[in-house]
Amino acid sequence: MGKGQDGAKDYVIRVHADPAEIPAAAWNGLLDAQAQQPPFLRHEFLAALHDTGCAAPRSGWSPAFLAAWKGDALVGVVAAYLKAHSYGEYVFDWAWADAYERHGLAYYPKLVAALPFTPVPGPRLLARDAGARRALVQGLRALARQAGLSSAHLLFADEADIAAAEADGWMVRHGVQFHWRNRAGQPYADFPDFLAALQREKRKKIQQERRRVADAGIHFEVLEGAAIDADAWRFFHRCYTLTYRAHHSTPYLNLAFFEAVGAALPAHWLMFIARRGGERIAASLVAVDRASGWAWGRYWGATQAVDCLHFEACYYQPLQWCIEQRFSCFEGGAQGEHKMARGLTPQPTRSAHWLAHPEFARAVEDFLAQEGQGVAAYLNELRERNPFKAGSTPPTSVTGP
Repeated sequence: MGKGQDGAKDYVIRVHADPAEIPAAAWNGLLDAQAQQPPFLRHEFLAALHDTGCAAPRSGWSPAFLAAWKGDALVGVVAAYLKAHSYGEYVFDWAWADAYERHGLAYYPKLVAALPFTPVPGPRLLARDAGARRALVQGLRALARQAGLSSAHLLFADEADIAAAEADGWMVRHGVQFHWRNRAGQPYADFPDFLAALQREKRKKIQQERRRVADAGIHFEVLEGAAIDADAWRFFHRCYTLTYRAHHSTPYLNLAFFEAVGAALPAHWLMFIARRGGERIAASLVAVDRASGWAWGRYWGATQAVDCLHFEACYYQPLQWCIEQRFSCFEGGAQGEHKMARGLTPQPTRSAHWLAHPEFARAVEDFLAQEGQGVAAYLNELRERNPFKAGSTPPTSVTGP
């Protein structure tokens, strides 16, 4: 792609159509230097998405990974994709695409710097320093211009990435997710201690939901790391696929992907399997990072319908485990105001957007200003409805892993 622009002329930016073209050790070294290190950003995870066809040209995700070089040193990387659609992003721009189409303009393909199918906030620009981060932002914009794309997007980025994008003239979009935070200073001793911090009606509801699952004769086994064998991965994927089918949808991820990341990153996976009698009937998958005490709820599925089983498998079992392991945070994924009743609290998220068309850029900027005011008001409203007793509410935001 050539030299960086403006203040980034010391950097050479290269675009790669395959993650394997970028040295894995150098990529992971840049990730390890970040304040936050979600496993979804590891080279092995992104390579598995590509190699198994889940995030590859045939699925509408054409890799255009940017690498910033300074001499012989890799000083910055970003996982970016040319997208033929807006699925699997969780920052919704369908209305923007519709507006382009109504005016006879092509919105797709667009350039998206994101973790495919993974709405986890954190770093997106893995840069050695501010200069390399600036070079990556400018490289994304330059690639979008040179390729004649409608736009470039930086999704669920951290503060440093957002600041670099804003300085380059990108627009910021605000959102909300729901995360559980452990109690600062004095972590919860156990799940009952956590329940005791909740308002009475919330505590009673959780107890009732857990009792329904127990009364149905269901118990859970917990598998971590290498204990998740090939048979467990196959059963989990069957459950995962059935859940998508029940919602008349197609799953994004295939068994080959789960087997690949299970083998490449075993320390980062935790699986809860529900049994009734000797039969397995459901499974949920959580990603973990023990070094930071951070966990991310990802996927679940069931072969049988059982009242409240989803809440038990996806919230209560993982939260109980996190408390026992003294973890600091459990992220529950995108959307879901109902998560507040389970002790998860609202957290702001941000993304950055650059549009090539001046008039559309102005219209989107006006929209984002109004939307941002609405999100701020929504956050304030949610915080007033927090599920914790007075004096028991954990911090509304903390530094990530």
